[in-house]
Amino acid sequence: MAKIVAVDDDPSIVELVRINLEIQGHDVYTAPEGVAGFALVQQELPQLVILDVMMPGVDGFTVCKRIRQNPATEKIPVLMLTALGMTDDKVQGFDVGADDYLVKPFEIPELLVRVRALLRRSGGVPATAALPELLSVGELTLIPENLEVKVAGQITKLTPTEFEILNTLMQQHGQAIALGKLLKDVWGYAEDDDVETIRVHVRHLRTKLAKIAPDKDYVETIYGGGYRLIPEGLPKSKK
Repeated sequence: MAKIVAVDDDPSIVELVRINLEIQGHDVYTAPEGVAGFALVQQELPQLVILDVMMPGVDGFTVCKRIRQNPATEKIPVLMLTALGMTDDKVQGFDVGADDYLVKPFEIPELLVRVRALLRRSGGVPATAALPELLSVGELTLIPENLEVKVAGQITKLTPTEFEILNTLMQQHGQAIALGKLLKDVWGYAEDDDVETIRVHVRHLRTKLAKIAPDKDYVETIYGGGYRLIPEGLPKSKK
């Protein structure tokens, strides 16, 4: 199965995570704080990192940012595990490159579902990237080996989750996709799970696209809940 690093200063949480993941057949390595956790990630190069936010010294946001800044670890999926559940806290986690966010207290089945979904993207190349004919649509071209998107000759780096969201939208060939279906297709969750996670990731994806193509929008919000890719882009002045 997978190699997983879990970092949390609460021994009971670490033990709970370790035991349940080992029951699933995973190899789990643990650390009690951020500095040791980041060192462990560098040493083991796992397929997934489960990272607490509120830790003494170096917090989880900082560790996640360092993981994303290191070429050897930048593509490893990161699940933030924290007592902070407000939208602003989720945004901060996604800002530094987290792929998913699980709020304490949590149920073990929910943890396992999220771990399974993230492991589909372990290694840095999302599962949907196995369809090369779908990697170029309109003005958008995905570069899976680097987790990048190119628009009008300009390139920006994406997180694994942003990459898979964009690739999933590209597969729809301009058709709308509902929030619940996007959640199921990208994360593997039930369609009525936390759709706010999608909204935050899509907002970050739009921000990155806007930096390299400021005059157009490529992801349209559909009234009633959902998104649609606009392959040629919609000029912002005409909205």
